[in-house]
Amino acid sequence: MGERTRDFITQEAADWFVANRSNLASAQAEQFRQWLAASPIHVEEYLGVSAIARDLKAACAGIPVEDEAESTERDGRTWPERLGLAPLGRWPLAAAGAAAIALVAVGLYRLWPTPAVQAAAPAAWSASFATRHGQLRDIRLPDDSTLHLNTDTRVSVRYDNAGRQVVLFTGEAEFEVSHEPGRAFRVVAGPATVLDIGTSFNVRRDAGSAVVTVMEGKVQVSPTALPGGTGAGAGAAVALVAGQELTATEGSWPPAVRVADPQRSTAWLHRQISFEHEPLAKVAGEFNRYSPKPITIVTPALRTLEISGVFATDDTAAFIAFLRSLDGVHVEETATQVRVSQDKPRTR
Repeated sequence: MGERTRDFITQEAADWFVANRSNLASAQAEQFRQWLAASPIHVEEYLGVSAIARDLKAACAGIPVEDEAESTERDGRTWPERLGLAPLGRWPLAAAGAAAIALVAVGLYRLWPTPAVQAAAPAAWSASFATRHGQLRDIRLPDDSTLHLNTDTRVSVRYDNAGRQVVLFTGEAEFEVSHEPGRAFRVVAGPATVLDIGTSFNVRRDAGSAVVTVMEGKVQVSPTALPGGTGAGAGAAVALVAGQELTATEGSWPPAVRVADPQRSTAWLHRQISFEHEPLAKVAGEFNRYSPKPITIVTPALRTLEISGVFATDDTAAFIAFLRSLDGVHVEETATQVRVSQDKPRTR
């Protein structure tokens, strides 16, 4: 697993550690249960932060702690504010104390030496996974490889003596592949079959096409010509290295290789959409992959309007506010959709 992804999960674990110091509402408790069930890595990180926080609390049991009232009187700030957190009045007392411990625990946990363990993958194994609209999911496979599934994604995984294969039916996924001599790792995504050569890469499946982006290492991309997904004899494989991508389409080979921005391609891992000088129609389409309320561009001329920005996938309100700030753009929000049209000229 990549270091950036592990750090992100560790921070999530620390957030849940703090939240669990107070009474979780039923909805939050269910979210926590789903977060733990999503991946064994989540459980591992949560237990790691909890264990170090517990030891840290025990070690500090005999150390005098500055009284909160005295601390505030001295410089006008509570200790959470000095740590860059919300004012203490907005924190439950138990959670406020846990927050300080969790901050230190996360730092120690990231520095703690953890042995690299290679899981013993079974000779034969298969499973299917899917995400709902707006849902993201992390899955750790038996060989210690990790799948990160984007919204509206469906995959099947099959391991046997001949190799390891993932079929991406719909959606988008990032793959962090654990090297295993003797068993290749392939991803079949419509017209393209990706052979991993020790790397992490992203694959997006659209109607009749597949976009492959390499973050680390390299892959070989071949046309999918056989039901087994090997693509043997159907065309020469195209090599991709870190920072490159291609779009494979049905009935056309070989695809052109182009320079990619891996951080933008995988911004969805952090629940973000990043775009630079992209047509409004494309950006709206990206938001519609996550938003429960679709955005419709009513005026054809606005479809090609180029815009730039970075927005959270779960913050449609911020994107709507951005659209309303554009000259000549009118936004109408109803209970079922968001309609974007050209603003009518004002008459005097």
